[in-house]
Amino acid sequence: MPQKRLSIVDIANQLNISKTTVSFILNGRAQEKRISAELVERVLKLVKEVGYKPNSLAKSLRTGKSNIIGLMVEDISNPFFSSIARLIEDRAYENGYKIIYCSTYNNTEKTKDLIGMFRDRHVDGYIIAPPEGIEDDVSDLLKDNLPVVLFDRYLPLVDTDYIIVNNLFSAYNATQHLIGQGYKNIALLTFFSNQSQMQDRAKGYKMALKENNLKPILKELTFNQNPKYLVEPITSFLRKRKDIDAIIFGTNHIGTCGLKVINNLGISIPSDLAVVSFDDSDVYELHSPPITAISQPTEEIANNVITTLLSKLNPAAENVKTHAITLHTELAIRGSSKK
Repeated sequence: MPQKRLSIVDIANQLNISKTTVSFILNGRAQEKRISAELVERVLKLVKEVGYKPNSLAKSLRTGKSNIIGLMVEDISNPFFSSIARLIEDRAYENGYKIIYCSTYNNTEKTKDLIGMFRDRHVDGYIIAPPEGIEDDVSDLLKDNLPVVLFDRYLPLVDTDYIIVNNLFSAYNATQHLIGQGYKNIALLTFFSNQSQMQDRAKGYKMALKENNLKPILKELTFNQNPKYLVEPITSFLRKRKDIDAIIFGTNHIGTCGLKVINNLGISIPSDLAVVSFDDSDVYELHSPPITAISQPTEEIANNVITTLLSKLNPAAENVKTHAITLHTELAIRGSSKK
């Protein structure tokens, strides 16, 4: 049988003192409550001997703080989200907070369940890359004075803090780059989504084409985190549309799958097909030729996200205004898009 977890009551009974006294000592309030140094030493010695660990959930119920932040992203294995999660975790830890993070896979019901789980664990604040359909859940958190910071995309109907990049201009700029290189039949492969970031990328792409009297070639894929379910539709598209001379991948997830398909079909980059992708990664730099990519400022995104949330968690801060921050990307031009 597993050994019974010791409680403050057990510590108090063994020393024949009150549990309140033990609690004051363990919470660093011995001097404030004028508890003798000799008694403090006895309590701490016993705590060390028996390996007592406080119940964090019970402590959060008493204090109203868990010093835990819930971080919810689309896919924690995605290089973009994992790098941001690591940077947020480092900053949070420096400020006395720990991170619990999870992947939503853009699933609305799963996200709702995860928010409920975080509520049960009394997390102090939420950082979310939100899927569609969770507006009411985020609004309920805000009504309960639980700070929420959104990133990568936002919810237009919810008044909360968010940090995004200029997706519309980023896609516009990448498309203009391809047009400037002489490409005319430029396709955009993206996910079918009403999320703000995906909508803005499609708008920027179409805007650049319209300015140059070119027609859009838009292929929208059903989101799936498993690459094997994206290979077939991308393969089918490239086989049917042999007229395209350039392609923009709307995310790095689509981009890595797309490069595998291009390689399998024996398509040469850039002589047969120029390539640009959202979200830079080491894979793109190591590819031959290196892939032109829209690089998001991950460190700047992470710093703004955690700084904004920490400002809302600061008990001394009152009526901190809502932040809507838009950051700039960089188009890293490489061999895959040059004629």
